[in-house]
Amino acid sequence: MFTLKVDRDLSLALVQPSFAARYLEIVTHERDYLSQWLAWPPHAEDEAFFLSFIRQSLHDYADGKSMTCAMIYQDEIVGNISFNVIDSSLKRVEIGYWLSQSMQGRGIVTRAVSQLIEFAFLELKMEKVQISAASENKPSRAVCERLGFTLEGIITCAENINGRVVDHAIYGLSHQAWSEGRVSSPSV
Repeated sequence: MFTLKVDRDLSLALVQPSFAARYLEIVTHERDYLSQWLAWPPHAEDEAFFLSFIRQSLHDYADGKSMTCAMIYQDEIVGNISFNVIDSSLKRVEIGYWLSQSMQGRGIVTRAVSQLIEFAFLELKMEKVQISAASENKPSRAVCERLGFTLEGIITCAENINGRVVDHAIYGLSHQAWSEGRVSSPSV
C-alpha cells in the first residue's frame, strides 16, 4: 500500500476498502459540519457509498488520473486528502481535502497539503498545484495562504453545495515559486 509519512504523528495512505467503515463513522457523527463545504455527505448513508468511492479512486489512481489518501493522525483515520486531478499534459494537480471537525486546529491539513505539494513537484514533476475552496471557507483559504499559494481569482456560482450556490476562490502555487520560497515543512 502506498503511504507517505508526513511526520511522527501524521501519514497519508492510499485509500483501501478497509477505510470505508471509518469514513462512514466520521460522516455519521459530523454530517452537518462536513455538509457546509462538501456536496456528498448527505448521500453517504452506508459503507457501500464509501466502498464505491474507494473502488473508483483506486481505478483512477491506476489510470494516473488522481490519487486519494486517508489522513492518518496518531494511527487513526481523521479525513481525506487527494490529488482530485492529475493533469500530466498541463503538468498540474488539484488538491482537495476534508478533515473531521474534532481534529481541527492541529495543523493536520497544512502538513498534509505541504507533503502533497512536495510530492507533486519532486516525484510527479508537476509545474503547478491548484486548490479550489469555497470563497467563504476561511479555514481552507487560510491553509492556501499559509503555504504560499497565490489567489488567482474568484469564480462565481461555481458549485451547488446541498442547495446553496457558492463561489470558489482559486489558489495556485507554481513549482518555481515553491522552490524559491521553500525552507522546510511547516511546523504548526
